[in-house]
Amino acid sequence: MRMARVAGNVVSTVKDRDYAGQKLLIVDFLDETGRPTGETAIAFDAAQAGVGDVVLVCIDGGASAILLGQKVIADVTICGVVDSVTLEGDTKNYL
Repeated sequence: MRMARVAGNVVSTVKDRDYAGQKLLIVDFLDETGRPTGETAIAFDAAQAGVGDVVLVCIDGGASAILLGQKVIADVTICGVVDSVTLEGDTKNYL
């Protein structure tokens, strides 16, 4: 899993029928200090995230079958919205 910030929405009116109703978001990956790494991806949203949210992103495809259903194939899935992170005694709040 990696942390990322939701940067935008993707609208796709023509797609596989198994993807109908699935929300796609653009995410900017973050490093351990919360700074952008410069890497971006398009992710299926299984956590009701919105633009500006810091999220947990599963990047190996394993979460898609569990969170989105067996017929959805996805490498990148948002599986949680981050409230805060504590690292070496320092807590950073994201809400």
